[in-house]
Amino acid sequence: MRLDKFLKVSRLIKRRTVANEACDAGRVLVNGAVAKASVKVKPGDIIEIQFGTKTVKVEVLDIKDTSKKEEAKDLFKYL
Repeated sequence: MRLDKFLKVSRLIKRRTVANEACDAGRVLVNGAVAKASVKVKPGDIIEIQFGTKTVKVEVLDIKDTSKKEEAKDLFKYL
């Protein structure tokens, strides 16, 4: 699954366009490397997102095309 779509489906970032902009600005890292929105993510990948001064680090646990709000938190775990 594309990185921008995963960020939206997992609700780490609210909208896919915002996820795209964050990737373009270089604020999203996958496994320690700056990632474009088109990077394919898979279970086991480590994603770091920089929100201003705060950094969120998560591990991908599962990939789903859609998810309900309650299920979204099961797609990743905070590190």
